[in-house]
Amino acid sequence: MQLYDKYIKRALKMGASDAVPFKIADICFDSRTLLKCMYGCEDWGKNHTCPSRAGSPSMAEYREMFSRYSWGIIVHTHDKALSQKISFALEGEMFADGLYFAFSLSDCSLCKTCAAVNNEDCRFKKMARPAFHSVGIDVFKTVKNLGLPLNTLIDPENQEQNWYSAVFAE
Repeated sequence: MQLYDKYIKRALKMGASDAVPFKIADICFDSRTLLKCMYGCEDWGKNHTCPSRAGSPSMAEYREMFSRYSWGIIVHTHDKALSQKISFALEGEMFADGLYFAFSLSDCSLCKTCAAVNNEDCRFKKMARPAFHSVGIDVFKTVKNLGLPLNTLIDPENQEQNWYSAVFAE
C-alpha cells in the first residue's frame, strides 16, 4: 500500500468526490493567479488568508516554500466548506503520522464574514489556510492534468461547482 492510500481513503470516507495523489512536479505554478485575485475576486483584501493582506508572502516566496514538498493529495468536492474540512483533517492526520510539515490549502470558509473586514484578528488562526490559487497555483491546469473536472461557470448560482483543496507533504 502506498503511503498516500490511507489519506485518499480517509478523504473519500469524509465525502470527497475525488482524492488523488500528486507529485510536486504536477503542481502548476503561475503568478498570474494574483491578477485574477486582484481583479476578479470580490473578497480581495477582505480575508486574512488573502494574498493582499499585509505580511503575506510573495508568489515567488510561496513557490519556493511549496517546492520543498515532494507529494500530496488533492481533494475534490462540490462544497467549499467540506473541501476545507477534509483537507484540514488530512493535514492533522499526516502531522500525527510524523509528516510534521504537512500543510493544507483551501478556500477558507470558516466564518460567514471574515474578521479582517472589521480589522479584527482571525477567529481561527490555527485552522485558516490560504486558497490553492492565492499562493500562485494554477488550479485549472493542475487539476485538469490530473484528470479531474473543472470548467468555468456561466451561471455559478445554478451550475454545480467544483471545489479543490490540497494537502502538501514530504
